[in-house]
Amino acid sequence: MGIDPNVLRYGLEIEAGLKERFAEIDRMAEFNQLKVLHAMQEAKVSSECFNYASGYGYSDFGRDTLEQVYANVFHTEDALVRPQITCGTHALALALSANLRPGDELLSIAGKPYDTLEEVIGIRPSTGSLAEYGITYRQVDLLQDGSFDYDKIREAINEKTKLVTIQRSKGYQTRPSFSVDQIGEGIAFVKKIKPELICMVDNCYGEFVEEKEPSDVGADMVVGSLIKNPGGGLAPIGGYIAGRKDLIEQCAYRLTSPGLGKEVGASLGVMQSFYQGLFLAPTVVAGALKGAVFAANIYEKLGYPVIPNGSEPRHDIIQAVTLGTPEGVIAFCQGIQAAAPVESYVTPVPWAMPGYDSEVIMAAGAFVQGSSIELSADGPIKPPYAVYFQGGLTWEHAKFGILMSLQKLYDAGIVKELP
Repeated sequence: MGIDPNVLRYGLEIEAGLKERFAEIDRMAEFNQLKVLHAMQEAKVSSECFNYASGYGYSDFGRDTLEQVYANVFHTEDALVRPQITCGTHALALALSANLRPGDELLSIAGKPYDTLEEVIGIRPSTGSLAEYGITYRQVDLLQDGSFDYDKIREAINEKTKLVTIQRSKGYQTRPSFSVDQIGEGIAFVKKIKPELICMVDNCYGEFVEEKEPSDVGADMVVGSLIKNPGGGLAPIGGYIAGRKDLIEQCAYRLTSPGLGKEVGASLGVMQSFYQGLFLAPTVVAGALKGAVFAANIYEKLGYPVIPNGSEPRHDIIQAVTLGTPEGVIAFCQGIQAAAPVESYVTPVPWAMPGYDSEVIMAAGAFVQGSSIELSADGPIKPPYAVYFQGGLTWEHAKFGILMSLQKLYDAGIVKELP
């Protein structure tokens, strides 16, 4: 498979020291597997839920039941789970635009949002942004240690502040991701200042990593993509928003049309994939987590800055590795692509990807295009030249992908010696 004996030896030595971490990940997967199973049983999922629905989608039984399942999993009043939600950015844009009105202010208490949201908000001018509709935006940067700056948050909340957003995962930033408990503390703080504030959490990459979800600690809406964790690698498209019934109703009216809401939007034959992907998601996430822990330990012991480090608790599936040079980021991603089951023969290169302010390189030889619960790595070609690794439908594949990334760095002379 193209792995040098020295690279393999080093990888096996790292793996041997991770048995206890992996056992804890397996325990978490079992807990979340039973949570999903219970949610499906509670909603009385039946084989009729997998039937094809077309056209308007009136009385799409499978679609409506799936939304009940998601509400059960996230312990919320309602949920919107649709193939018409094209990606995570779309789900977030939908939740924001549905629940903000001209004159309202959006406040991020977790610093700069993910790159693709900058145009949604209007930080970078874009057609149809929230800014074009008279919705203002402010952010409170995190403290140096990556925690909430509560003093500045208190100062930022004002009479116009309508919705507070928290991004759980680090995105293209070398900061720690937030634990569910940290998110709960942040929500409790802002609610104490202004109880009517809507608190939304961008939950991408965090589902089923911990026992609790942000909706268990006060989030009014949790938002994510089905081609990340909750789709389990089987969902071919889609996104979800789970939360308060009135907020979800607003989202449904924005997604379809005022007066129609959740009543229309046929599932077009994807329901079995949505259900089965969700059922498998806890164990798929466990494989991705093992890959992330393995990557952290592999690269940390080589002297590269990694976030989180090799021993810290995990709050999402993303592993950041700061390689320090464009060549390092490119070699890493080319290794991940070479390990893919699909298009392993393709060489990824940086390109001007829509929604980003610099060239980005992405490696993802996936069964579902852009599916980042599958083995993938990407990063912007700009300082500090960090790469972001995530996914792997199985631990075995994630392990091979990390070894291949190291092999490419080794072949290029970027990594010269192995311990």
